[in-house]
Amino acid sequence: MRSSFSFTAAGDFLVQRHMPENYAGFEAVRDFILRGDFRFFNLETVFTDETCYGNQFYGGAYLRADPEVLQDTLRYGFNMLTVANNHTLDFAHNGLLKTIDTIRKAGVPFAGAGRNLDEASEPCYLETAKGSMGLIGATTSMTNVAALAGQQSRRFPGRPGVNGIRHTEELVVTEEQFEAMKAARETSHMDAAEDVSRSEGFRPPLKPGTMSFHGLTVSIGDKPCFITHPNALDMKRVEQAIENARRECDYVIVSAHSHDLGGPNKEIPAQFFEEFARRCIDAGATAFVGHGPHLIRPIEIYKGKPIFYCLGNFVFQDEVAVDSPEDQYTELGLTSDSKLTDIYIRRTKDHTAGLCTDRRVYEAFLPYVRIENDEVTEVTLMPISLGFGLERWRTGYPEPGFGLGILERLQKMSAPYGTRITIDEEGYGHVEF
Repeated sequence: MRSSFSFTAAGDFLVQRHMPENYAGFEAVRDFILRGDFRFFNLETVFTDETCYGNQFYGGAYLRADPEVLQDTLRYGFNMLTVANNHTLDFAHNGLLKTIDTIRKAGVPFAGAGRNLDEASEPCYLETAKGSMGLIGATTSMTNVAALAGQQSRRFPGRPGVNGIRHTEELVVTEEQFEAMKAARETSHMDAAEDVSRSEGFRPPLKPGTMSFHGLTVSIGDKPCFITHPNALDMKRVEQAIENARRECDYVIVSAHSHDLGGPNKEIPAQFFEEFARRCIDAGATAFVGHGPHLIRPIEIYKGKPIFYCLGNFVFQDEVAVDSPEDQYTELGLTSDSKLTDIYIRRTKDHTAGLCTDRRVYEAFLPYVRIENDEVTEVTLMPISLGFGLERWRTGYPEPGFGLGILERLQKMSAPYGTRITIDEEGYGHVEF
């Protein structure tokens, strides 16, 4: 018989500067988080100093904060965290290693990245008088596959990086479309280098009845569709980590970062991400907690266990960095002789486009989940608001978001998954089982 315990979780803690203490709404958010025995979030920044250089591949903006900022995150009562996302390698391996050292010195268990693949993929554990929990961190969003941590070998050290989850992609088209694409491919010689490489044995052979179209596998079907699946090796690695952790603690939770889309808007999770989440539950995870696209995504109850496809942001300090490596200036036709604000002005068309203009980016929720003898008995949701409409440098701090329609929106997007959410008089949501 396994212990009874509870957990609370938050989405992305995207922080770049120190946060104010005890701002309006802070205590209410902190007190809800403290309801959980285990309390975790995803750290979407790195702790670096002037010795760390910007990586060639970064997550859309270079995110960093001073190491002391970690203490700001812990004031909310968190006692675990994950570090796997598309910004983990913004300042290359050195930035990641300094981040790991900072978190370890603070004594906070973390998962999702490490000095090699074994470290990055292994669970972290938290022991309490009520029981123990294992947390596995992962990310499907990597700006470059080199962010994936490397395996140790007998002769060589592993490569620092994230517990990355790759995926396969296959475009299904009609026979007529297939022949047209094949003709264009052959007459243009667009994939000549790939064909030669495959003939020389440097690439695996294609499945019968398929072709490669500039790296994308294409096959014939009744109607066009796009099929994705988790990478088999990455999926097996996570499943084994879950199975091993089940032997070492009471419960296991998987937390994963994913920007990938499964439809025409960001609120729809990718097909492979849905499969990944469900297979994590099949392997023994008690819950699956997603984050990544900076807005909320549906909740699914799968085999009695909750899958939160995205909690949304928890802290969102975007467009308030102190400085950035030269690469980001160059990408926008500037140089570091320009002010950093020039980057934001050009990227957002003078603050008329981008994430900071989307109300949904500033709306999220926190789940409280109670588990008794391996059965989830309660899921309560607190809507939070991050201050949309305030001056850019004042937004991004979580406070209660009752009465803003956040949970009503979550109700609608979760309904196709068969999930029923009721909202009580105080504004809290409750998932029905």
